[in-house]
Amino acid sequence: MKNTGRTAQAGRRSRPATASRRHKILTEEALELIAARFRVLAEPMRLKILHTLGCNEITVSELVEATGAGQANVSKHLAVLADARLVARRKEGLNVYYRVADQTVFDLCDAVCSSLGEKLSAQHDAVRHFAGA
Repeated sequence: MKNTGRTAQAGRRSRPATASRRHKILTEEALELIAARFRVLAEPMRLKILHTLGCNEITVSELVEATGAGQANVSKHLAVLADARLVARRKEGLNVYYRVADQTVFDLCDAVCSSLGEKLSAQHDAVRHFAGA
């Protein structure tokens, strides 16, 4: 292969740096922590639980009723969310109340939903244009 003196980066388009998207140097440990957070959020039932909790404090029984999932299933996912410190729990008598402990999870979900909405809208427009042709 002929060496042209260009690096692999030279062929890529560069994007202007914005306040919200800065290039950060991440260690292997940081990358693993980020991946672990995404793995926790990659389960639809956990997202449903977080969405159901919102800004409220809710018992396991109320979460079971609201999500339509079984008590064991909800408890299992709450344990994972608690281990990841995304939810916190408080015991009062026989009831255990859960709340979202890290509200930044909603910022992440909003960003993903916004991006998906834009992509779906563009696809919808493309299909509508094709159907009308």
